[in-house]
Amino acid sequence: MSVQLCSHLQDFKEIPADKYYCEECVKTGSTWVHLRVCQTCGVVLCCDSSPNRHASKHAAAKQHPVITSAEPGEAWAYCFVDDVWVELG
Repeated sequence: MSVQLCSHLQDFKEIPADKYYCEECVKTGSTWVHLRVCQTCGVVLCCDSSPNRHASKHAAAKQHPVITSAEPGEAWAYCFVDDVWVELG
């Protein structure tokens, strides 16, 4: 059985994390749990398990649909629009 990818995940080119902190949490002195990388603009933001959920807020506000994990050892992408998750090879 093959996984059906949405158009957002089929077309993206992976942007690696260029830092290991949430840019928005640093501004406010807040903490984060895990980090995500926006695959449209490359900004690094905190996950939905973090108090501020900056990656989700960014995706909604900017209409940037795909994130990847910035966590060491994790290789996956997620599309907010279509609620599709895929492991990266």
